[in-house]
Amino acid sequence: MTADSTQEAANTQKHYDVTRDSLPLSCPTPAMALWNSHPRVYLPLEEEGKCVCPYCGAEFVLID
Repeated sequence: MTADSTQEAANTQKHYDVTRDSLPLSCPTPAMALWNSHPRVYLPLEEEGKCVCPYCGAEFVLID
């Protein structure tokens, strides 16, 4: 079985730029395939404008 081709592979990048329309933010994001990833965790990006996922180490930065 393969992942849906409309979804990106989860946790393939270590840096993601995020806009306010994507909040609340979770990792993996809804656009990522979940079958090969960690449990979904919501990240407090609004507090400091950036945060790191405690599972995969991906950094998310609010750009607007």
